[in-house]
Amino acid sequence: MTRIVSFVVIVLLIAVGFAWLADRPGVLSLEWQGQLIQMSMMVAASMVAALIAAIMILWWMISTLWNSPHAARRYFRARKRDRGYQALSTGLIAAGAGNALLARKMTARTQGLLSADQEPLIHLLEAQADLIEGKYDAARRKFEAMANDPETRELGLRGLYIEARRQGAHEAASQYAEDAAKNAPYLPWAAQATLESKCRSGEWDDAIRLLDQQKAAHVIERGEAERLKAVLLTAKAEEKFEIDPKGARDDAKSALKLSKALVPAALVAAKSYLREDNLRKAAAILEPVWKAEPHPQIAELYVRARSGDTAIDRLKRAERLESLKPNNIESLFAVAQAALAAQDFDKARAKAQAAARIAPRESVFLLLADIEEAETGDQGRVRHWMAQALRAPRDPAWVADGIVSEKWHPVSPVSGRLDAFEWKAPFGQLEGPVEDVSVDSALASLPDVAQQEIRERIIEIPVPVKTEPKPHVEPKVEPKAETRTTVHPVVETQKPKVQAGEPAKVTPSAKAEEVVPFFGGAPDDPGVKKAEGAPLAEPAKPVTPVTQTSKAAAPKTTVIEKSGEAVPFFGGLPDDPGVKKPSVPADEKNRLNLF
Repeated sequence: MTRIVSFVVIVLLIAVGFAWLADRPGVLSLEWQGQLIQMSMMVAASMVAALIAAIMILWWMISTLWNSPHAARRYFRARKRDRGYQALSTGLIAAGAGNALLARKMTARTQGLLSADQEPLIHLLEAQADLIEGKYDAARRKFEAMANDPETRELGLRGLYIEARRQGAHEAASQYAEDAAKNAPYLPWAAQATLESKCRSGEWDDAIRLLDQQKAAHVIERGEAERLKAVLLTAKAEEKFEIDPKGARDDAKSALKLSKALVPAALVAAKSYLREDNLRKAAAILEPVWKAEPHPQIAELYVRARSGDTAIDRLKRAERLESLKPNNIESLFAVAQAALAAQDFDKARAKAQAAARIAPRESVFLLLADIEEAETGDQGRVRHWMAQALRAPRDPAWVADGIVSEKWHPVSPVSGRLDAFEWKAPFGQLEGPVEDVSVDSALASLPDVAQQEIRERIIEIPVPVKTEPKPHVEPKVEPKAETRTTVHPVVETQKPKVQAGEPAKVTPSAKAEEVVPFFGGAPDDPGVKKAEGAPLAEPAKPVTPVTQTSKAAAPKTTVIEKSGEAVPFFGGLPDDPGVKKPSVPADEKNRLNLF
């Protein structure tokens, strides 16, 4: 553009000069070697201009002829270079497409047309061709040569990094990435690889410094950089929480300033305050995060912040969370759990059912099963809710790269990616449940509460035989009559309850193991509880001693005892004046008097 303007300006000046001469006519006389030459000024100016033009044309022709060999060499060199670059471009495209034959052919052509010292891309084309053909050692040597050249240093380190990652040499790959990021922090791949390496080794301060460099170089956007820095600060706080709770709290609070809904940072800061018994500040940390993103771990820490609280106090704290975030499944679930612990079954059931209506999932139905077991104990209803839980979607968890974890981690254990864990349902679950699970249909098919059956036991009590010496006569010492007491096994039957005062049913005696006989009357123990509704035998009347051993079995009476009551003693009534003797039928008295 400048040359064009200059040419136009020169032409205009020449035209102005000729116009000025035309307005001022005159005669130019020249006497040279005895001859007089006269001409006008316009003709003289035109001859001077023509002479100058002729001189310039003659000079151009002479310079062209003089420089023609060099111009010819330059022309052919440019043509050769163009052909070489065309072959290089074709070879790189072939290498990218995986065409090893064409890439190797273009490599040979490029080397014949271009010099490797003048064009470094020839080394890259050779290395790519070696990689396609499987010559990894040769390719690595090419990349090392490129890394030693300042012009191709970054390209060589990139190739060495990729090859090290492919072969599983993660330490070498990290070293290559660090070398590249040291001189060029603006390289995204080098900065990201170095950041992940620092995170895997737990060098949180170095990782934070590298992240700040990336942010200053505009490699990472501001929002993403703040989120990653908050994750790094949280990881640093978790690591030093046990040895320095106050420093961990400061790091966690700094993370919350960068990312207000970061649940792990809020948990660390709140736990640090709870170690100092500062419940007010712990609640001030947890409540804003709960409003932004309700999380079950926050609810658990908030409700159980103080170990000495009663179940009612924990229920009130859970209701406080519900007031902060109403109509939320996590709020309803927290209240239902606290109400179950406080034995408020109606509220627990209502909140759990409301949570199931919002999002039916496994933990909600399991909670309903726990409520039924605690309140009614009906196994049919418990199994019904557990069957609903089997068909319901799974609960959310920390998921990253196919790994499901109950605890948050800053780095993925599989890929090493920073901030990889997300709170969501495991993706092993299908998009929708296999069957339609809803709390309304579950309630419609819920069985009624089964009536509890009264289980009774029939117990046979043998009546001991008591002897008394003759009055006023010193009896001869004779062998004492041996009385064998037979204990019959307990038989459990499901029969209607026997009303008090009715005669007990007598069952046939069965053989049982012999026990040590009872010497005397009723046991002198007022703490023995008598059986309800069963007649008790009166103490036997005194009889004359006998000289022969009685082989007759003692009569046995049968009493009915409810399940869970104490078994009566082995004889008559206890020596307790506070125990009232029940009335005994006449036929039973006669039977007892026989002995």
